Amino acid sequence: MFETQSLALLKSALRRLEEGSPTLPSFQASVDLQALEEILHQVADRMTDNYPYAHPYYAGQMLKPPHAVARLAYTLALWINPNNHALDGGRASSKMEREAVHAIANMFGWQSYLGHLTSGGTMANLEALWVAGQLHPNKKVIASAQSHYTHQRISGVLQLPYQSVPVDVAGRMDMQALQRILQQEQDGVAVVVATLGTTAIGSVDPLPQILDLQAQYGFRVHVDAAYGGYFALAEGLSETTRLAFDAIAQADSVVIDPHKHGLQPYGCGCVLFKDATVGQLYKHDSPYTYFTSDELHLGEISLECSRAGASAVALWATQQLLPMVKGGQFAQDLSTSLRAARTLHQKLQLDGRFVLPLLPELDIVVWGIRAERTSEMNQHAQRFFDEAAQQHLHLALTRLSSDYFRGIDGVEIDTDQVVCLRSCLMKAEHLDWLDEIVNIIITVANKLL
Repeated sequence: MFETQSLALLKSALRRLEEGSPTLPSFQASVDLQALEEILHQVADRMTDNYPYAHPYYAGQMLKPPHAVARLAYTLALWINPNNHALDGGRASSKMEREAVHAIANMFGWQSYLGHLTSGGTMANLEALWVAGQLHPNKKVIASAQSHYTHQRISGVLQLPYQSVPVDVAGRMDMQALQRILQQEQDGVAVVVATLGTTAIGSVDPLPQILDLQAQYGFRVHVDAAYGGYFALAEGLSETTRLAFDAIAQADSVVIDPHKHGLQPYGCGCVLFKDATVGQLYKHDSPYTYFTSDELHLGEISLECSRAGASAVALWATQQLLPMVKGGQFAQDLSTSLRAARTLHQKLQLDGRFVLPLLPELDIVVWGIRAERTSEMNQHAQRFFDEAAQQHLHLALTRLSSDYFRGIDGVEIDTDQVVCLRSCLMKAEHLDWLDEIVNIIITVANKLL
C-alpha cells in the first residue's frame, strides 16, 4: 500500500545537498545501523495500530496523506533541520517560506499582505484573534455555532469575550441573528469569524453578507478557511459558495491549513493579514537571534519562536510540482473530491434507510440512519460505524442539533442532538472507489437495519 520507489530519489537528492554544502573537514556522525534497524522495526510494529489513513477506504476524519514530494522534501530538509524563526537558523528555508506564503496569498487575490506559516491552524487562528484583540481591546469575538471550538477556547486564552451565533438550516451563520447581536453590542465587537468550510459538516458562511455588515458596524472580519480554503481553486461550487470564496480578498485576515487539503505533513498552518502594518504589533527584540541580516526575520512577525523550516521546504516543493492555479492538477483533484461527495450524497439519498439533512457544500457528507425516534437513530449510527469498520470502511461520527431533522416524516424528535455518520472524501481517488464504498455501506445496512 505504501509507495517506496521514490525513496531512491531521496538518496540522489542527499548527494546533491552534500555537494552544495561549504567545503569543511570531513565529518561523519556515528550511527549504529543494527540498533537503528531494531528500533525502526519496533516503531513500524507500533504504528500498525492505526487506521489506514492513506487508503480510499478511510473516509472518516480530515486525514489526507501528504504528497510524495512533500514527504521527501521534508525528510531531505531534516538533514539540515532548519529553524525558520530567524535567518541564522534557516536562510534557504525562510526564503522558501516567503515564496510559499506568497503563492497562498496570491490564491486569495492578495499581493500586499503580511503572513507566515505556523505549526497549525489553531496557532494561526490564535494570531488572527490576537491581532483583532490588540486593535480592539476587550471587545467580542463572534463566530457561528458550527465554527471550530478553537475560537471559543482561544478567546478564553486571550481573555476576550466570545459569543456564538446560531446557524440556518444549511449550517451557515444566521445573518439575522448576527445583525441582532451587532445591534445590541453597537461598538463592542472586535471581530466576526467567517468559517469557509466548517469541520463538522463543511458548511460555508455567507462572507459577502458579513462584509456588508462590517461596512455598517466596523468590526474586523477573519476568515477561518483552515479546512476549505483551497476550494477557492475548485470548479463546481454552488453559486453562494463561490461568492463566499471570491470575497476572501476583502477580509482582514485569513487562515488556511496546508496540512489538510494542501498535501502537507502535520503541522503546517498559515495566517495572512491584508494590512501589513499589523506587523508592528509583533515588535520585539532578541539580543542573540536578529543580528546577521537586515532582512525581516520571520520570527519578528510571529508569536511562535522555533518553527520547523522543513514544513516550508515541503510546502514549497509541493507548490512547484502542483502549482495552486485554477485548472491545474491540484485544483482538478479538489474538484474531484467535490464530485465524490455529491455523488455519495445522491446515492445515499436513493436509499430510504438513510436521512441526509444537508447538501454537501464541499467534500463532507453527513447522513443519519432512519428510525422512528432520534434516540434510536443515535444507537443505529454507533452500530453502523462499528460494523463498517469491520468491513474495512472507516467513517466518522458527528453530533448535529435535532433541529436539522425536524419535519422529516416518521421521525420523532426525543433528543437534543442526533448522531450521524460523516465522511470526508479528501482524496481524489475516492471518486474511483465510490462504488465499492457504497457497496459496503449497503452491505452494512442490509445486516443491521
